Amino acid sequence: MHKQLLSLFLFLSFTATSQVSKKTVLAVNGDGIYSILRKNDLDPVKHYKAFLALNKKKLSNKNGLFAGRTYTLPANREPEKEQVISPKIEIAPMVDTIPEKSITPIPVVETKNLPIFGKDKALVTIENHTLKNAIYYLVSGHGGPDPGAITFYNGKLISEDEYAYDVTLRLARRLISHGAQVYIIIKDPNDGIRDEKILEVDYDEVNYPNKKISKSQKLRLKQRTQAINKLYLKHRGKYQRLIVTHIDSRSKNKNIDVFFYHHKNSKKGKLLAENIYDSFKQNYAKHQPNRTYSGTIGSRNLYMINSTLPPMTYIELGNIKNGKDQKRVLNYENRKALAKWIFKGLLADHKSSIKSSL
Repeated sequence: MHKQLLSLFLFLSFTATSQVSKKTVLAVNGDGIYSILRKNDLDPVKHYKAFLALNKKKLSNKNGLFAGRTYTLPANREPEKEQVISPKIEIAPMVDTIPEKSITPIPVVETKNLPIFGKDKALVTIENHTLKNAIYYLVSGHGGPDPGAITFYNGKLISEDEYAYDVTLRLARRLISHGAQVYIIIKDPNDGIRDEKILEVDYDEVNYPNKKISKSQKLRLKQRTQAINKLYLKHRGKYQRLIVTHIDSRSKNKNIDVFFYHHKNSKKGKLLAENIYDSFKQNYAKHQPNRTYSGTIGSRNLYMINSTLPPMTYIELGNIKNGKDQKRVLNYENRKALAKWIFKGLLADHKSSIKSSL
């Protein structure tokens, strides 16, 4: 009899020291492994593998969680040793109380880390793939040794290339978020998207892929044209478009609306310009109903228009020397709007192109 009691005591002691009560948690929409560990005061890096091991049969193929399913959390500390407990009857916790057919997988958020957009804007969420297989070449005017049109605002130097580049980056980010492949032909390695009013003038921009921009205007234009045409031939057969952004320089009294150029013999280039023009016209009517949009579309004999292969539009965003036009580019919210309105025109052009090919 004494031997039997001793055996029972040893068994209970061993059971208590070899098991730790498992804590469970119910996943809700938006939960991932990292987030659910953080919410329960567990280091996601330290406990990630343990969580996988405990729940491997309850995870999706890509280790995603299912909303409504119960998961076991790893222990945050080692169990106390030599703890003796009295035998007791416990009711096992209910697991997966929601029927399988009502469990909805939590969508995996697709992102891209693109440092070209700057520290705060580098992480791009892929919202959809509407522009999958669409290719865009974005060129902001001037750059490198050539700042383009310059003037002073409150005693500080401002230049065309910095503001055109900021709008171009914002446009690129929107295109990428909708699944497009984007080539930024003129790029600055450290500027990124900036919300400041005064964008500091620098001269470190490079030509795709990473070539120093020539001091010669003719060679500068040839550099970017060659880069675009080489890529265009590589992607021949796909939907490809080129957007060039500039900021004009005229007399201080000349207030101009955004206007567009295209190649005189390019039907697709003209349609591209018209779609973006329509986007601006609609948004002016919405946001400035008491003001008529006076932007124009036309052809022009320019090197970038004549020498590049993709259907293209050349956009003048305003007059850098005019006070009203300066507000259009100095305020980052306006630069954001410019990029958004161009983007909407590009969406319309892509949609019309798909329809015409059916």
